[in-house]
Amino acid sequence: MLEKTADNLREKTSSAKRIKFVELAENRTKNAIKMIKVIAKLANKNAYEYTEADVKKIVKALTKEVDALEARMMSTGGKDEVDFKL
Repeated sequence: MLEKTADNLREKTSSAKRIKFVELAENRTKNAIKMIKVIAKLANKNAYEYTEADVKKIVKALTKEVDALEARMMSTGGKDEVDFKL
């Protein structure tokens, strides 16, 4: 009987953690996509001047962070450092 109670408690805790993860993941992913769209607005050549090298640096930095995200979520570890300059 005690084992069933412990199993139910673990299941409820696990379920709550899953619900919280989904909620946060959806919101944070939506925010990240919105911010990428804001960066994309820099493509307006009437308002801004930039080079192909600038574009490559931005894309490389974003790709690097997406790769780090994947590595961190697939295993343990990863870095929380943000380092970007044109």
